Amino acid sequence: MTTCPKCQYTRTRDDAHLHPDTCPRCGIVYRRWLEKTSPVETSEMADEATPETQTFLDWLTEPPEHVDNIAFWSRALCAIGFALWSLYFFSHGINWEIIGGSFMHAINLPFHEFGHLFFSPFGRFMAILGGSLFQVLWPWVFIGAFLFKHRDTFAASLMLWWGGQNFIDLAPYIGDAYYRGLPLVGGGSEDAHDWGNLLTMTGLLEQYQSIARLSFGIGVVVMCLALAWTARVLQRQWQQLKANAG
Repeated sequence: MTTCPKCQYTRTRDDAHLHPDTCPRCGIVYRRWLEKTSPVETSEMADEATPETQTFLDWLTEPPEHVDNIAFWSRALCAIGFALWSLYFFSHGINWEIIGGSFMHAINLPFHEFGHLFFSPFGRFMAILGGSLFQVLWPWVFIGAFLFKHRDTFAASLMLWWGGQNFIDLAPYIGDAYYRGLPLVGGGSEDAHDWGNLLTMTGLLEQYQSIARLSFGIGVVVMCLALAWTARVLQRQWQQLKANAG
């Protein structure tokens, strides 16, 4: 955190929305103040200045105020579990028995079905697309809640993992668009097949395999990004744990 060279006020997390080069208490511009008092200090401050991108990454990986051993190692074990689970999905590819039979599919399915109802006022096409659309968008509600309301960056990273897994969850359904052989909720007819109808309506039915692979690939990328985010969050929490112990 930056400390004001004039009044010694140290910026807090609540000051994140204010200009990073201005003291929230006395209002001086840090650089201008240091230019008047010590050119050497100004140079050192410029060398240590953090780019805007890095500032955003710091915000995304910010550790909680208090980290204890039990909380840290519980999160670390949870992260390892999600990493192994990811490898399980990745290694089996677009396999309906693996993806459709997973615990995550049982979680995703209610959101998918609700999406049809939610988007039904916007016409038939959106009502059909709405199931898949709501399914992949819903985890972002939790990402926003954990980032902006609860400031739990670890939980937010796992919600991004869930968002990526939803793309993998959709891949077998898209891959079945041509044959329409998968069992549907409520034993619906072939005419109720979401992706069979969507790709037929858009003239993309012949590209069903490519679109299924694209969905799976997006899922893999997003899940890997989520795991990288989780790892960085844990790294910063570990650094804080060691600093507190010291």
